[in-house]
Amino acid sequence: MHPLLRFTRDLFESNPALLPEPQAPKTRAQPKPPAVPADAPTGPVVHFRHPHASREVRLGHALVAYEFKRGQRRSIGFSVGPHGLAVRAPKWVPLYEVDAALQEKSAWILRKLQESRERHARLAQHTIDWRDGAVFPYLGQTVQLRLDPAHGFDGAGAELLEDESRAPDAAPTDLPDAQLPRVLRLSLPRHASPDQIRDVVQAWLMRQARQLFLQRLDHFAPLLAVQWTKLALSNAGTRWGSAKSDGSIRLNWRLIHFSRSVVDYVVAHELSHLREMNHSPRFWDTVQSVVPNYAALRQQLKNEAAPRWS
Repeated sequence: MHPLLRFTRDLFESNPALLPEPQAPKTRAQPKPPAVPADAPTGPVVHFRHPHASREVRLGHALVAYEFKRGQRRSIGFSVGPHGLAVRAPKWVPLYEVDAALQEKSAWILRKLQESRERHARLAQHTIDWRDGAVFPYLGQTVQLRLDPAHGFDGAGAELLEDESRAPDAAPTDLPDAQLPRVLRLSLPRHASPDQIRDVVQAWLMRQARQLFLQRLDHFAPLLAVQWTKLALSNAGTRWGSAKSDGSIRLNWRLIHFSRSVVDYVVAHELSHLREMNHSPRFWDTVQSVVPNYAALRQQLKNEAAPRWS
């Protein structure tokens, strides 16, 4: 062996510290888990997931999977609907700015998501079982369905009795008169299907809604110094009304489930748009001029749930 090679070998063997550290076999790098803010609350994580979610973010105590789209817009936009959070961003905005905007708006986003979840829970509890004896709200009061195969009344398809105790086949009850539900008698046989019952009730409710809406439009229009031109009934999922500058008004017929005061608020709201096509302070002053307690009624409309209609 060459003397220089022997010297080098002897040097390293006599000084193990000079030997290189053994290297662990290389493995594929694992992706890092999403970062959680240092001030994030501990405890169970609440999950919100949009059915078309493409991104996910941790906001406080919640993990939010949201729908993300880019488009021709000037700023980042957020909307919380029945399905969850949707985010829209300009094409030039980097993702880290989107994440920062989500954190900045986290309190508003989480509040809206929770409100939406609670509203859907209330809707699920208000699904009507379409059968003889079923109940539903009408102008803020409880109405009970009664099938009448003999069609012993003059109304077209249905008739609302003002006093349950006057019904010849009223069931015995210990409830005081003030708590007795009003009865809607339907000209249907006892074996009518749920779809048949629902269709007759819906047709009757829509007739009542149109009649009431026309009356309230004619009441509030002169007070607001506006003139409406046409009324159309809508069946929108979350929108209660709309107005166009040509004077046409659309009102959701399902408002008939709420009290008359709530109906008045929505009617006055849409008529006020014929003066102010926005939601500026001037618009709300216009609404308040005819419905002074509009804020409480507006909140009532948000808090209460109309029955689910399939």
